[in-house]
Amino acid sequence: MPATDIDKDELIRRFGLQPHPEGGCFRETYRSDSRVTREGTGESRSASTAIYFLLCDGAHSAWHRIRSDELWHFYAGVPVDIHVLDAQGELATHRLGNALTHPDAVFQAVVKAGDWFAAVCASPEGYALVGCTVAPGFEFSEFEIADVKALAAAHPAHRDLIARLGPAGGA
Repeated sequence: MPATDIDKDELIRRFGLQPHPEGGCFRETYRSDSRVTREGTGESRSASTAIYFLLCDGAHSAWHRIRSDELWHFYAGVPVDIHVLDAQGELATHRLGNALTHPDAVFQAVVKAGDWFAAVCASPEGYALVGCTVAPGFEFSEFEIADVKALAAAHPAHRDLIARLGPAGGA
C-alpha cells in the first residue's frame, strides 16, 4: 500500500503517537544513554534524542524554540514548510519532503538552537510523517512556546505568518 493511502489513524496507532503540546502527534523513539554536559550550565543530558512527528487534519507545529539544534527528516506524506526566524529576525522556509518527487523539497532540514520555528503541511488536506533528531537531547524543560503577540511585535514584517501558526488555543 503506498504511503499516501495509509490512514492517519493507522499511523497514530501503528507508531503509538500521542498529542504534542506544539500541535501534531509524536512518540520518542530514541534517547541516548550517552550524556553530555551543557557548557556554561553544567547540566547533564542525553547526547541525542529522536521522535516520530505527524502533522494531519490541518494541525501545525506552533511557534516554539529549544536550546539545541534540531534536524528534521522526511518519511511520508505531503511536504512540510518549516518556517524559521533567526536571532537577527530573518525568516527562512525549508520545504521538507520527498526530494525525488518535489524538486523544491529537501529530505532533511536543520533548525539551529534558539531559533523560533513553526511547521505546517504544504497541503492542508494531507498529512506528513517526519522525524526530528535533537542534539544535545531534547528536554521539555528547554521547550518554549512563543507568545505570538510578543513575537509578532518583535518581527512585524512576519506578523501574519506568526499569527497564523500560533498555538491552537490562541495563547
